[in-house]
Amino acid sequence: MKNCLIILLVLFLSVSCKKEVVKQPAKLIEKEKMIDIMYDLSLLEAMRYQHQELIDSTETNPTKFILKKYKVDSLQFAQNNMYYAADYENYKDMFDEVGKRLAKVQRATDSIVKIEDKKAAKEAKKKKKEVLKDSIKKAEPVIKSIDSLKKAKRKQLRK
Repeated sequence: MKNCLIILLVLFLSVSCKKEVVKQPAKLIEKEKMIDIMYDLSLLEAMRYQHQELIDSTETNPTKFILKKYKVDSLQFAQNNMYYAADYENYKDMFDEVGKRLAKVQRATDSIVKIEDKKAAKEAKKKKKEVLKDSIKKAEPVIKSIDSLKKAKRKQLRK
């Protein structure tokens, strides 16, 4: 009986001590929409890292554009981000989903780049062959003119 009472007391204390670290915001963004926002912001950060000069040259703030796209203000996003970040496992799952999407886009982009590279290589090879054919055609008149010079010398020698 005493052991049962101690177990119940410990269980009660552990359940009652668990308090919410961050309260749920008044305007909660649903999880899927939050993942979409995080995905777009990740793409934006990647673009900013790769081409800093393009992002700096524009007059608009791309982060504001993305938040406007999802009809979310920056305060609402910050509150929701803190709320989701308080639950580590859930937040990690959200970032894993974003990572999967980015990897999928990366594979698609890589395959397109490979196809474009193959096309460019074929075009370069084709142009190289055309240049070679043109150089052979240009060499032909030179050979003919050399032959005509030899013929002219022969005629002079015969006379």
